[in-house]
Amino acid sequence: MSSEYMSSALPPELARYRDEIRRYAEEYGLDFFETIFEMVDYEQINSLAALGGFPVRYPHWRFGMDYDQLSKGYEWGLQKIYEMVINTDPSYAYLMKSNNIVDQKMVMAHVYGHVDFFKNNTWFSKTNRKMLDTMANHAVKIRNYMDLYGQDTVENFIDHCLSIENLIDPHLPFTAGSKTVREEDEEPRAIEAGRLKSDRNYMDRYINPPEFLEEQRKRQREDRQKLRKNPPTPQKDILQFLLENAPLEDWQQECLSIIRDEAYYFVPQMQTKIMNEGWASYWHSKIMTRRALKDSEVIDFADHHAGTMAMAPGRINPYKVGVELFRDIEERWDKGRFGKEYDDCDDMVAKARWDRQLGLGRQKIFEVRRVCNDVTFIDEYLTEEFVERFKMYTYAFNRRTNQYEITDRDFKKVKEKLLFQLTNMGQPFILVTDGNFQNKGELLLWHKHQGLDLDVRWARETMRALAEIWRRPVNVETEVDGQKKLLTQANGEFSEKFL
Repeated sequence: MSSEYMSSALPPELARYRDEIRRYAEEYGLDFFETIFEMVDYEQINSLAALGGFPVRYPHWRFGMDYDQLSKGYEWGLQKIYEMVINTDPSYAYLMKSNNIVDQKMVMAHVYGHVDFFKNNTWFSKTNRKMLDTMANHAVKIRNYMDLYGQDTVENFIDHCLSIENLIDPHLPFTAGSKTVREEDEEPRAIEAGRLKSDRNYMDRYINPPEFLEEQRKRQREDRQKLRKNPPTPQKDILQFLLENAPLEDWQQECLSIIRDEAYYFVPQMQTKIMNEGWASYWHSKIMTRRALKDSEVIDFADHHAGTMAMAPGRINPYKVGVELFRDIEERWDKGRFGKEYDDCDDMVAKARWDRQLGLGRQKIFEVRRVCNDVTFIDEYLTEEFVERFKMYTYAFNRRTNQYEITDRDFKKVKEKLLFQLTNMGQPFILVTDGNFQNKGELLLWHKHQGLDLDVRWARETMRALAEIWRRPVNVETEVDGQKKLLTQANGEFSEKFL
């Protein structure tokens, strides 16, 4: 860690509270990596937040811009970062020096919930637990390239890479690698197609001389190359396609590979935001209210906890939705409010009094924590009763009244909209379909339409970055009002036409 981000170890009082809270967490069944807490001031924690929690990332103006925004938010009283923890083994968590004791205890309990989630949730199982070291290596490489090729040259290329860092396949780490058919594997079968048949084996070397077979082989290879489509099927990991096919210099390829590696590291955190924050909030609430709070600390805790859980109309607070849904699951499985018998019951009074006293709630929430991401969490466990209880309606801004208003109270529509926002992390499905579009070496992408049109302003900027990396025109096939449309970025100009 560079001296710019030097932090300090916990003072003795906080070290005692850390040991106490860790013991409570273990007694509740949490299973976490070793967690190292460090003290930082508000400038340091803003720097860490701007760098995604890692003090050793490569230099780039975007991180400076994020730091400036965070610092102004803190100075103007608009926001405050209470804690930060990163998914590594061991895990590192940062505590604000200015926080009072109640906040420090709450944050420690919250952190142990996060680290338990990092360690045990399936969607984090493929991440690099030594990412701190990896990012330090990335930073050294990029600084070396800046020394060799100039800071502006390297930073401009990284700008293009960061503009397309979301064009990856979130599920790729869990996809078994498919075997690619090599050219030499195809050759024996192809040669057979050009071989002249003979009933007498001794005549074969005269009918099919080596020179003839080599000529047939060469012609068939050329024919296959013309017919072979790259990629063979639509590919979602566009960054990987660029690494394999774009005309990049060695240093550019390394920079793009670094951006791709770091993008994949952060994917599970985006896929589980509601669950992760809900799980950590569940346990900091449980540990504090049942074990760690002193009587004199109750009001401060309640005030700060309520602030964390506040949810404005039209917006989703992942802390609130996550913790309440975990509590709802625990209660339902404790009382047996699940299964066919319960679902088929039409007596609302009987349902309200339903209690089979199964006591399976704690076991169930640990199971959910292990296997779900936000999409499956909401899809499987969000109920109509839950939506009604927490008034989770769909909202829209009314320009006439200048305020948000409820547009729909229907449970299915509320759930559908929430899932729509979470699927593919709320981003459009973009796949590369052809690296030699119209036989001109152009790139063709396909927007898999899921009911929402592309934002052309964002598409234009993304395509401009892609064209800089591909060095040839870039096309995107999309759909507007049910009609196919082709967007093109060529020679610095953007155009669009209906097909």
